Amino acid sequence: MSELLDPKNDYVFKRLFADAPDLLVALINAVRRCAAPITHLAVKNPTIDAAELHGKYIILDLLAEDAAGRQYNIEMQVRRYRAWSARSTYYLARLISGQLVAGDDYGELQPAIGIHLLDFDLFQDPAHQDQAMRSFAMRDGERPAVTLGQELQLNLIELRKADRLQQTEGALGAWITLFEHWQEEDTMAQIVDPPVRAALDKLKTLSADAEARRLAFVRERALRDERSLLNDAREEGREEGREEGRREGESAVLERQLTRRFGPLDAATRLRLQAATTEQLGTWAERILDAGAVGEVFADP
Repeated sequence: MSELLDPKNDYVFKRLFADAPDLLVALINAVRRCAAPITHLAVKNPTIDAAELHGKYIILDLLAEDAAGRQYNIEMQVRRYRAWSARSTYYLARLISGQLVAGDDYGELQPAIGIHLLDFDLFQDPAHQDQAMRSFAMRDGERPAVTLGQELQLNLIELRKADRLQQTEGALGAWITLFEHWQEEDTMAQIVDPPVRAALDKLKTLSADAEARRLAFVRERALRDERSLLNDAREEGREEGREEGRREGESAVLERQLTRRFGPLDAATRLRLQAATTEQLGTWAERILDAGAVGEVFADP
């Protein structure tokens, strides 16, 4: 199975489920195993614009609606954002706010349910290493069993952690095995859950399609480029920080030397020191040895 595409690639993930609502129903029911199962689902955004594959900050999510009108946002997330919780809450809120137009009654609102599969550990604190599946809703702080309606719900699974803990069984465990071990033929041969077997067969078919492989690579390259750019920006920021630290240190030393040699400095001189480049500070530091007055230190050649 080494040639199979990665189902965690968000392009591949969307292709697996966009035109197979029965598989999406099975995935949702497995994740929301404590809720009443759904039987029908309509995918509202089944197509993929080729331009989206190059959009590094675009999430190729799935928007769906069940027979009761409940709205779903299903995402495979392969990168961790700094403001992950804020971003997720914002898009979930948009999913519910977009249901009403002027004059509609609030009672017509249907729950907005997020299902996020994470290819990273979101909760990294040691105290949170024994739980990989979480369900969030609006709850009372002192009595969590008391909820304020069902309008906003967010279910998430940290896939790597869930696989490490091996706490999942049944359908959900089978889905996690698919996402984490899709390349391991012996492991996948042990999966008996029919929807997961069907998803694996579809992944094989998709992987045999040359155009699908090309587009999956395009998407992965865009995400890889994003990671490289972010890493470069961080390194550049660290280097700029180090350079700024050196400059500030040299400025402070020169200010102390000038004060000791010529007495207290006026505000204009201190500002000049603070705005100087490292090269200027080095020149002035050499001049202070021979200068008879503070003005001679800053005089043009």
